[in-house]
Amino acid sequence: MVPRTLSSSLGRALRCARAPRPLRSFATAVNISSPVTQTTTLPNGLTVATESHPHAQTATVGVWIDAGSRAETDKTNGTAHFLEHMAFKGTGRRSQHALELEVENLGAHLNAYTSREQTVYYAKSFRKDVGQSVDIISDILQNSKLENAAIERERDVILREQQEVDKQLEEVVFDHLHSVAFQGQPLGRTILGPKANILSINRNDLDSYIKTNYTADRMVLVGTGGVDHGELVKLAEKHFATLPVSANPIPLGRLAHPKTKFVGSEVRVRDDSMSAAHIAIAVEGVGWSSPDYFPMLVMQSIFGNWDRSLGSAGLMSSRLSHIVSTNNLANSFMSFSTSYSDTGLWGIYLVTENLINLDDVTHFTLKEWTRMALGPTQVEVERAKSQLKASLLLSLDSTTDIAEDIGRQIVTTGRRMTPKQIENAVDAVTPEEIKRVAQKYLWDQDFAMAAVGPIEGLLDYNRIRADMSSMTY
Repeated sequence: MVPRTLSSSLGRALRCARAPRPLRSFATAVNISSPVTQTTTLPNGLTVATESHPHAQTATVGVWIDAGSRAETDKTNGTAHFLEHMAFKGTGRRSQHALELEVENLGAHLNAYTSREQTVYYAKSFRKDVGQSVDIISDILQNSKLENAAIERERDVILREQQEVDKQLEEVVFDHLHSVAFQGQPLGRTILGPKANILSINRNDLDSYIKTNYTADRMVLVGTGGVDHGELVKLAEKHFATLPVSANPIPLGRLAHPKTKFVGSEVRVRDDSMSAAHIAIAVEGVGWSSPDYFPMLVMQSIFGNWDRSLGSAGLMSSRLSHIVSTNNLANSFMSFSTSYSDTGLWGIYLVTENLINLDDVTHFTLKEWTRMALGPTQVEVERAKSQLKASLLLSLDSTTDIAEDIGRQIVTTGRRMTPKQIENAVDAVTPEEIKRVAQKYLWDQDFAMAAVGPIEGLLDYNRIRADMSSMTY
């Protein structure tokens, strides 16, 4: 599972001259017939990355920024998302109406989203309009007006968005899970921020966030599909060359903030008026660059997802799905492996109306986790690897998906693994690797838990923790 993102737009970056340094370029080729990911670093530190498809008639271009809600403080939590909303409200060159009309006349799609660690602005257009798309993105990124009247109008929009998010129980549970797993730390905060912050964030907060985080060395300009690398580099030099640079630049993929500490703890929100209990249990996972990243993904794939409404419960490959469906222990479950720059959450999200057996569903789930630490079967590992490869590679079926893959990888790790390299990394995972990571991350480890709904039958945290440490197969 990937971290939750919320959409709308961005802000403006201040201009600052800097002594030039030579361009740095290299390319990573998969094989003779595969597209090449080319990267160039401009003198100000901005990275330009492309994957060109010569016959594509459409293209996606966008800017991935190594900054999200994690770059905020308690007082300014929600600023990154607020800025995203303000990006499409007009610039010094384009009014909001003119911007909307220009994008509509191009037949283009302009969007943005904010996550805990990244902010993204991108456009999908015809290949002939790539230059204009870059111009639009650079304009809203560097020259948004941030007018006080527009800020006041947008508060109500964001508050309504928050109300909608609060109705999505999965989002609520995962926000609670982050809040206890990373309590008192930036990753524990929500992306939208608390209501009090949404009502108090002002132009100075927005401007300060831009000055601190919208710097060239923390950005990647990505182009995929009908783009030419050399032409995109020239466009970057034209539109982004005067972006400011961080006072102490840190290469992309390196930790630019204090390491997060995982806290074994829980939060329970009891509501007996609800028909189902929603429970998320997670141990500390791994960061994007961890050598255990792919083994943890394969282990997550072994458990997979299950929903009794799909009608194929008895045919699912996951052993846990057989246990849950046979005993009617839950309506559905979803395993997840969420990664950040230095940490992550690995676990399961359960929804059940069987309220008298909440202890059973947690017991058998943790028992299956324990089985991984004693050794999975070769068959289930190979099946999970095939399912994971299909999921990862089938997610790269459009220029926007490929741009997302390139931008996210370069921002988080400093490089892009090709689809073939990812396939090889998954293929290299063995049952012994799964056993090793399960013993390291699952066996007798503290966990974080968030539970919402009629959860009276859920065992005490210490009872579950003791169950985890005492189980054997």
